[in-house]
Amino acid sequence: MASITGLAKDLVPYPGPVPLRRRPTTARRPSEKRIAPTVSSPDHGLSELAQIEVNLETDTSTLWAFMRPQGRPCQNPEMLADFSRLQDGIERGFGNGSLDLNYFVFGSRFPGVFSLGGDLSLFASKIRAGDEAALVGYGNACVDVLHRNMNALNLPIITIGLVQGDALGGGFEGLLSFDVIIAEKGTKFGFPEILFGLFPGMGAYSFLARRLGTIRAQEMILDGRTYTAEEMHELGIVHVLAERGQGEAAVRAYIAGNHRRRNGQQAIYRAAREVNRISLEELRKIVSVWAAAAMNLTNRDLSIMERLVLAQDRLRGRAQAAQARTVTARGPAGSTR
Repeated sequence: MASITGLAKDLVPYPGPVPLRRRPTTARRPSEKRIAPTVSSPDHGLSELAQIEVNLETDTSTLWAFMRPQGRPCQNPEMLADFSRLQDGIERGFGNGSLDLNYFVFGSRFPGVFSLGGDLSLFASKIRAGDEAALVGYGNACVDVLHRNMNALNLPIITIGLVQGDALGGGFEGLLSFDVIIAEKGTKFGFPEILFGLFPGMGAYSFLARRLGTIRAQEMILDGRTYTAEEMHELGIVHVLAERGQGEAAVRAYIAGNHRRRNGQQAIYRAAREVNRISLEELRKIVSVWAAAAMNLTNRDLSIMERLVLAQDRLRGRAQAAQARTVTARGPAGSTR
C-alpha cells in the first residue's frame, strides 16, 4: 500500500475477512465484564483516539462513537487512522472477553454535518504533484476500514450509522457499509464528485449497485444532486427516519424495540453479506480506477475542488464561532458535550 505522510505509520494493512468470531465462553470476574458506562476504555486503546469520541452504554451493550474532526469535517488521514484503531480496539476487547457488545453506533459531533467525504485538499495537492500512488494509498486506507465495517468486524454485532447532518461523497459511501442507517429528517445525501470530473471511488458503486441495481446506482452517482433523508428512506437506503434533534433517541428506541430479535437479525445481516458479497479486491480495483481518473482532471476541475475546500473551511469557521458563543453563554461553570 502506498503511504501518505502521517497515515502509513498508523495503519496496518488489512488482510481481508476472517471467520465469524463467537462470544468467549470463559468465566470472567464481575469487574471484567464491561467497560464503565459512558467512559472510553484505555484498556482497548479507545481513549487515545484524537478525532473520535467513544462511549459505552453497558445496559444495552452499545458502543457509541462520534467523529470530532480536527479541521474540515472530512475523512482526513488521521481520522482514518483513528477509525482503524477503533476497529482494532473493538476486536481486542471482544477477543479477550472484556467487551460485551451487541451494537456499534457511529455518528458525528460536527454541527449539521455527518461527513463531507474525502480530503479534497489532499486530493488536489497529490494530483498537482502527479502522485497517483499517494491517491491509491489513501483510497486503500478508506476501503480497508470500510470493508471491515461492512463485515461488522466478523463479530455478532449490528452496526448503525447515525446521520444528524449532511453526508456527502465519501461520507455517504461510509454510511453504506453499516447494517442500519438512522437519519434525521431533512439531512442531505449525495455524490458531488461528478461536478469536478470524478466519481466516488471507495465503495459507492459496489454498494448501490447491489441495493438498487446498476442503472439506478449510475444515475445517482452521475446526477450530482443531493437527496433528502426522506428520499433515501423511500429508496430503502435509510432504514429509520427520526425527527430533527431526535437521532440518538431514535437509535435507542430502535435498540430497545429490537431486543428479542437481535440475534436473528444480526445473523440475517451476515447471510446478506454472503449473498451480496463485496470483496476487498473489488474495492481496491475500483480505487485504482478512481486514482487513474483523478490524474486526468483538468486545472478547471481542480479549481472547482479547491473552491469546495474553501467552502468547507468557511463552514468549519462558522461552527467554531457558534461553539465559542455557546461556551461563553454557559459561563465558566458550564460544560460542553
